[in-house]
Formats: sequence, C-alpha cells, structure tokens
Amino acid sequence: MSPYRQPGVVLTDHHFTVPLDHADPSGEQIEVYGREVVAAGRPDTDRLPWLVYLEGGPGCAARRFTGKQAWLARAVRDHRVLLLDQRGTGRSTRADRQTLPLRGGPAEQARYLAHFRADSIVRDCELIRRRLTGDAPWTVLGQSFGGFCATHYLSTAPHGLDTVIITGGLPSLDATADDVYRAAYPRIRRKNEAHYDRYPQDVERARRVAEHLAGSPAVLPDGYRLTVEAFQSLGILLGGGDGSHQLHYLLEDAFVPTASGPALSDAFLEAVRSHLSFASRPLYAVLHEPIYAQGRGPTGWAAERVRGEFPEFDAAAALDGDGPVLFTGETIHPWHFDVDPALRPLRETAELLAARADWPALYDPERLAANTVPVAAAVYHDDMYVDTAHSLETARAIRGLRTWVTDEYEHDGVRASGTHVLDRLLALAHGEA
Repeated sequence: MSPYRQPGVVLTDHHFTVPLDHADPSGEQIEVYGREVVAAGRPDTDRLPWLVYLEGGPGCAARRFTGKQAWLARAVRDHRVLLLDQRGTGRSTRADRQTLPLRGGPAEQARYLAHFRADSIVRDCELIRRRLTGDAPWTVLGQSFGGFCATHYLSTAPHGLDTVIITGGLPSLDATADDVYRAAYPRIRRKNEAHYDRYPQDVERARRVAEHLAGSPAVLPDGYRLTVEAFQSLGILLGGGDGSHQLHYLLEDAFVPTASGPALSDAFLEAVRSHLSFASRPLYAVLHEPIYAQGRGPTGWAAERVRGEFPEFDAAAALDGDGPVLFTGETIHPWHFDVDPALRPLRETAELLAARADWPALYDPERLAANTVPVAAAVYHDDMYVDTAHSLETARAIRGLRTWVTDEYEHDGVRASGTHVLDRLLALAHGEA
C-alpha cells in the first residue's frame, strides 16, 4: 500500500493473512488489518523499533487518530507504531450479525468465535511481528483488554517482546467471571455515589426517566428497545475521566413538553442510542464474559447471576421506595440480546458461548514469575472496569513489573492524559524513573 499523510504523521495500511485456528495453520485463513504510523520527516524510519497497540474491548478496533493525538504523539517520537484492528473488528475480517450467518447456524458461529480471544490475538501478533521486523522483538502497548492480551503474550511468547506497557489492563490470573463481577458491583456503586454527590439533581432526573420507561419502554428509530435495565447500563460512562459529566448532560435534556405531556426527547434518545448500541462492536457483548474463562466451568451469564447479590441495583425496588436508581457498568446480560437489534440475531450464539466449559487457560503463572521482559503498568485507583486489587495481585506475580498506581486518571487515562501516561510508563519500563 502507498503511504498517505495526516498532520505530522505518515500512514501505511497493512493487511495480514493469518489462520483462523493457529493449531491448523494450513486451514481457513482470515485477514487482520494494521495501520502503520510514523512521524513525518524522519529519515531513519526503517531503523525505528516497532510498537504495536492493542485496543481495549474485547471486540473494539484500534482507535482512529488524526495526526499526533493523545499518546500517539509520544509513541511516534521513537517508534514505528502499528494500530492493530484485532481479529473480527474494524478493517479485519468482520464478525457481526451481517457476516456470521456465512458460517452457518449458532453452533457454527460459536465454534468460529471461540478463536477470537486473547490467545488467538497474540498468535496473530507473533505472525505479524515476524513479517514486519524480521523476528526482532517489539514493544506492546495494551489498553484495558489489550493489557489482558499483553499478559497472555508474556505467558506464551516473551521472546517476541522488547517491552510491555499496560494501561488499566492487568487481569487477575485466576479469578472466575463470578469473582470479577462480585468485585465489580461495589466499585460501580461507588462510582454512582460519586456521581450523585457531584450532581445531586441527577437523582430525581434518573428516577423520572426510569419511571417513564417502566411504564413504557422507548423504541428507538433503529429498533433498540430502551428499557429500564438498558437505561441503567448508561453507567458504563462512569468509568471514564469525563463520563460523569457526560451522563449529567444526558439527563438534564431527557424530557421535552409535547401535546400529550412530557416525553423523552429525540436528542436524548439519539444520544442514548450512540452510547448503548453494539452495532459497531458486537464482539464486545458476545465475547465479554469468555475473556475471563479459563477452563473452570461455563461463565453462564455471570454478571446477571451475581447482580442478584446486590439488590441496590434493582431499579423497581428503588422506584418503590425513595432511593436513587443506580446505574450499572461494564456488565453484559442476556437482555442485551433482546433490546439491541445488532445483537438479537446472535442470541443463540451467545448462549452457546456462555455455556461452554472447556476454555483453555490464558496465563502461565510460572513463566510470569520468571519474566525477564521489562514491563510497566498503570493501575488506576478504583478503576471501574478492572479491579485494582486483582491488578496489584497480578503485578506482584510478574517478575520485574513496575506499577504506577494513580487516582489522577480514570480507566481512559492513556488517552485523556495526552502524552503523560505513556511517557511515564516508558520511563518506568526503561529504568529512567
């Protein structure tokens, strides 16, 4: 592909053919896309070391930057950067409600998607690394789920790694999905409490919206059914640096007067749709719980099951009393596959994945304990998406890993901080801080 330009950078598209199943390298092939980014005007581009970026998710394509935005400005100072659309996402071979029927029915789709976890992503990376670098090791930057992938990388192919940087993505090495959500709901509750302390007027606004939806769920133009539970899932915003403010501005414009009385405004419903629809990232929903599965039984809709242990999230009970309606967070439930038209055709497939019990283990504690790769990780204090205690336990289990624990940023700190988080972590990894 011919290079093309944006302000301050030169971009090149790469398309890599990889096996669907790395255990069968001569079998079916799929495509993985990567966007190379280098600083404009550098005469030594070919000699720069590579850094591959693994986005969060699962099921999210690499972020689309314009020029030297956010952490990318720091990375291109001394790296050739590869923004990888992990398998199934972005410009890689897509996996969604439109393409998955080409595989067959739900059973065939579930078997296909079993190859889309961190283990397959890392093996893709290793094939791509050898094609790009001539077998030289590279740096991996893993954000959120990308950090889960980086931890698997350290467990299985450390020879391919020069340095590993993890931001908000140190996973537990042995927690079940139930353990993950049992730790998550108290954090989500704390994020709600902080939001309502900041914006006390939102307590009544959220109750009013929930009461309205309890009487009549809204059907959005794309067919999304906005139920009370779906409305509560807007709490996923509360894990980002400006998420509480975004939620507040949503709620303050929720209603408009009409000839039939107050109604949810078109502007509110459109904004809600943009936050809640999984049309652009269906694998986030379909594969969310399997990223925690390691051969210890099925995940079985863990977030839904564990939620019953936290009755404060029951909106009906809140509306019957005078308590606040609490928002939920990064949790996927069976009802997501009923309300979202992008997910409805995948309901049976998701059920089969939730029932699968033989997922292989993702991490090797013995190899991690003997690690020699420089690793630095940002652990965000009370991160809503990834449990801080789990992350710190894993940090202690990876030999030589250096942590930066901070409450200056939320889960999106590597983006929200400009160049600061990546600069700090590179210095830590290289022994300069």
